[in-house]
Amino acid sequence: MNNHLRVIKPGIYSLLQDSGRYGQQSIGLTTGGPLDRSAFRCANLLCENPQNSACIEVTVGGLIVESTVKTTLTVTGADIPLRINKQPAALWQSHSINPGDLIELGFARSGSRAYLAVSGGFQAEPLFNSVATVPREGLGGLHADGSALKAGDILPCQPIEDTSLWQLPEKLRADYSQNSARLRVVLGYQQESFSETQKQCFFRSQYSVTKYSDRMGYRLEGAEIIPAIKGILSEGICLGAIQFPPDGQPIVLLNDRQTMGGYPKIGSVLSLDIGKLAQLSAGGTVHFEPISIGQAQSLWAENEKQFASNPPLKLCL
Repeated sequence: MNNHLRVIKPGIYSLLQDSGRYGQQSIGLTTGGPLDRSAFRCANLLCENPQNSACIEVTVGGLIVESTVKTTLTVTGADIPLRINKQPAALWQSHSINPGDLIELGFARSGSRAYLAVSGGFQAEPLFNSVATVPREGLGGLHADGSALKAGDILPCQPIEDTSLWQLPEKLRADYSQNSARLRVVLGYQQESFSETQKQCFFRSQYSVTKYSDRMGYRLEGAEIIPAIKGILSEGICLGAIQFPPDGQPIVLLNDRQTMGGYPKIGSVLSLDIGKLAQLSAGGTVHFEPISIGQAQSLWAENEKQFASNPPLKLCL
């Protein structure tokens, strides 16, 4: 296996992710996949990959890999210093990589998740139609137990001949410098369990990200919201669901969430905003804003239109 990247240091928490494991929640398997879908898509776009190609999701940073293959490589997402053979390299653009090259990611100055892509994507054996790593379920990635990347891991990838290099226009690059986010919320049927006073309090309050946040869910701290019911019959849980356990502090459920749950939920965060939340570090602040289903659909359509109509720029070398 001569065509690969070899992990020298795995960093804080690095996971192999494709777009996710869909169609399996009926048997209790969650979706996994990238927390910041937009940054993930951009990484693959800049490497001219299909959107489902597997990348490395790097949390906080510290990943070091060595190449044995000629390829192109891109890092998007959090503002993490990137060095190739000890020389600074730009994020949000593709770079030529040759055998023997050393790729180092420092630690995030803003944002929390970065995405490292190579041409053709990383190759791994899919489980339930996906290579997405969900350590909580012991599925995906390179290891039988679904664990994060480790020193010495081999990440197979395809060799390429000469190819074009690309960069994403500045206007399409996310800015994570504020460590705050306004999240749009579609209210669900269980909103009837929350009084108008509680709903107004929720949407007018500022919440802080706690240190107990992870890929399963972001635990927030702020105004206490206690619904009229303490629990419900367990039901399926969607991405972005905002549930309230007995302590009245909201939890926004993310990609590695459980598939069933019984806490009351006021609604769900718009999927386009999940990446904004996942890029926040502990102490970051969140405000919520209610929108209608129609508005959510329009925002999704507009986002897809913008993504399709703003292709990356070819680099002149």
